[in-house]
Amino acid sequence: MKLLEIFDTLHSIPEVSWEEKNTTKFIEKFLKENNINVERFPHHTGLIAEVGSGKPVIGIRADIDALWQEVDGKMRANHSCGHDAHMTIAIGVLLALKQEEASLKGTIRCLFQPAEEQGNGSLSVVQTGFVDDMDFLFGVHLRPKEELALGKSAPSLRHGAAIFYEGEIVGSDTHGARPYLGVNAIDIGMTLQQHLNQLRLSPMIPHSIKMTKFHAGSKSPNIIPGSASFSVDVRSQTNQGLSTLQERTQAIMNSLENLYAVKIQGTWIDYTPGAEVSDEAKHILESAIRETRGDANLVEPITTPGSDDFHFYTIKRPNLKATMLALGANLTPGLHHPKMTFDRSCLVHGVEILTCAVKKAFIHSK
Repeated sequence: MKLLEIFDTLHSIPEVSWEEKNTTKFIEKFLKENNINVERFPHHTGLIAEVGSGKPVIGIRADIDALWQEVDGKMRANHSCGHDAHMTIAIGVLLALKQEEASLKGTIRCLFQPAEEQGNGSLSVVQTGFVDDMDFLFGVHLRPKEELALGKSAPSLRHGAAIFYEGEIVGSDTHGARPYLGVNAIDIGMTLQQHLNQLRLSPMIPHSIKMTKFHAGSKSPNIIPGSASFSVDVRSQTNQGLSTLQERTQAIMNSLENLYAVKIQGTWIDYTPGAEVSDEAKHILESAIRETRGDANLVEPITTPGSDDFHFYTIKRPNLKATMLALGANLTPGLHHPKMTFDRSCLVHGVEILTCAVKKAFIHSK
């Protein structure tokens, strides 16, 4: 089965986070048919696949879940973030190295990881222990056309850190003619938004904080709502910057509780850390890009405000040397767009670069 056929199959069976059963089954069956060792994760979807044996252990991570979004007026799972491409590339690397297995001086282990879109799938994979003996880990992500053209690649993708707050303002409704008897949750929400807009870090650190949902009131226009629900999206290019914004946001909510004598309660959810890039891994990937694609197709590391749970691997296992390949694909109109498309010739580029990087990592680890 050729790369495009593998991609077409994976693209045709999109599944949301933690429900990637058919995806896991297809990858397992295909790799077993090609005499590649596989092992499913014990408590959730996804699997590992290995070629070679012994140390060092060089890893590749491919995320396997899809998004749930509206496509042509219908809600469904949809591979609009390129995970079908990432899986295809990882499979291609395994197939390429399987042909050279007798000469490999170590193990290549692919992590086919679930639930990247929820921002916590990598944490579950870390808990399986399959990362503990890894020396290097390489990830890959397709990039939008305006960020990286087809054929171009960068040796690291520096995602920002992100966290979200799902909260509630808890108070009592009052009659529209008697506003003095209570507190309007809409007023509290507006005050919260104004304070959030005034939060600033150093201009040298890209960051943003904003309210992304606010709901208060009912069908009756003569009732002043005492309660409301809201969401806040917090992002920073650095993990320390995110921590600072989170602390200041919590302090603002605590102050508003006292000011308005209401309860503001909620939960911080879906934290994803900013990139912690290994210089060693980056240099290996940079050398692999030069060797396979030429100096003209190597670009500087890319900084993006987006986030990816790939970086939990290095946060939880600090000795692991990791970086993520940014792969040009002429991707349009953008990641997460329901009609996202890209030039599939990038699949070959990804396989070539990561296969070369794995070989170089074997040598580097000796």
